[in-house]
Amino acid sequence: MAAVLLVGCGKMGGALVEGWLEAGFCADEVTVVEPEANAAAQARQRFGVAVVGVPAQIPAPFDPQAVVFAVKPQGMDAIVGEYAPFAGAGAAVLSIAAGKSIATFQRQLGDAAAIVRSMPNTPAAVRRGITVATASALVSEPQRKLCNTLLEAVGEVVWIEDESLLDAVTATSGSGPAYVFLLAECLARAGAAAGLPADLAQRLARATLIGSGALLDALPDAPEILRRNVTSPGGTTAAALTVLMAEGGMAALMERAVAAAARRSRELAD
Repeated sequence: MAAVLLVGCGKMGGALVEGWLEAGFCADEVTVVEPEANAAAQARQRFGVAVVGVPAQIPAPFDPQAVVFAVKPQGMDAIVGEYAPFAGAGAAVLSIAAGKSIATFQRQLGDAAAIVRSMPNTPAAVRRGITVATASALVSEPQRKLCNTLLEAVGEVVWIEDESLLDAVTATSGSGPAYVFLLAECLARAGAAAGLPADLAQRLARATLIGSGALLDALPDAPEILRRNVTSPGGTTAAALTVLMAEGGMAALMERAVAAAARRSRELAD
């Protein structure tokens, strides 16, 4: 495999490390920089990898083929420049931070840095994520393959050429799991409002979303076809969909929500 330096080991960073180890990386090939003491201790215990608080503590010699930034975008600018020596030595730089552009990294790491910008989502924690990635012109084919391997350890990977699409990707799949979880919350509350005991309503909502997702995964049909298959003319589902699909209903709300998330992603860029 290859030596990898992970910066940040929160939920997504931890999911990546777990996926890498399951994919065949050895623990001694992964070094983590995590300044938060509790998170650092958990990473050592959970994964058995080397964990340091700051890059200056990384034991020499360490020559990573990739530096992976799994830090929240709001904290990225304060730390990126510390890793310029690794980028200058030829390590690919892989970011999973929302909104942070390739140009942002180049300003702090140098114009010669090979940068991959990506957006995974939280189902990566169960190896069912999807990540969209784009590479700067300086990323070599071996570096691209390595980054693909690192991302593929937690789910599907899609590569695009147009970096500007990453804002819409972030709003659709990056933030998308939260929309699904909100749907589960709302469905449970609606069931309780209709008279179900709250615990039963939650159980039904959860199982319905899980089962529907599994059905969508198992069948080749488009979501529209599956929706129509469930909807008998004049039946209960049709009555509900008349409300959800009315003007200003779910479709309009989702368009507004995704647009708001994409706008915020662009605001985080610089």
